[in-house]
Amino acid sequence: MNPTVARLTLRGLLGRRRGILLLVVPALLLLVSAIAAGSSGDRHDLAVKILGQLGLGTLLPILGLVVGTGAIATEIDDGSIVYLLAKPLPRWKIITTKLAVAVGTTWVFAAVPTLLAGLLLYGTRDGLALGYTVATLVAGAAYSALFLLLGVVTRHAVVAGLAYALVWESLIGNFVEGARTLSIQQWGLSVGRAVAGDGAITADVGLGVAVPLLLALTAAATVLAAVKLAGLTLATEE
Repeated sequence: MNPTVARLTLRGLLGRRRGILLLVVPALLLLVSAIAAGSSGDRHDLAVKILGQLGLGTLLPILGLVVGTGAIATEIDDGSIVYLLAKPLPRWKIITTKLAVAVGTTWVFAAVPTLLAGLLLYGTRDGLALGYTVATLVAGAAYSALFLLLGVVTRHAVVAGLAYALVWESLIGNFVEGARTLSIQQWGLSVGRAVAGDGAITADVGLGVAVPLLLALTAAATVLAAVKLAGLTLATEE
């Protein structure tokens, strides 16, 4: 962690427009949960739909995309990344610091509201709230790493991220069973299922597959982002 890089990254993420957008996600989740808590529907079914489909399946990828790409893509686009590249800092340290800030921000704006929404909807029964919170934590870290990498390798990071989150996971994943094996959402659900009580959370990927893939994706994305940023340094110097 480099304090200067962390401070600049956090300032960029919590700027006026992006900061407001980050607040919309937890506010929406908590609002929907509060309304659902007052309904007469099946509480477990409501919790699964709101925490799983809305929270983990839709809002978390969007939040991760905003945070992951915003941690570096904006600086590359406007050229301000040169300020950091001119410093005697290892490029991997810039990436790991930005990733740590992105993961922490995602956890604050996604995992904490998920826990509160889960407790509001279902209390502590079956460990459901805790399970979805843990799922959000691990999936949020993986999303942050993937979208940070996209922010380094392409100027169309938002489009590429939306294509993965909405087209691959939400659309193709719902119709092609094999596609779910390469779904961060399903990996997170698998870990959440292991934490929650029996039958509280369902997932289409086994824990023995989900955990290695989560670790491999996060590590590979971090390394590739560092390598790509080093190449960007060379291009800038030339």
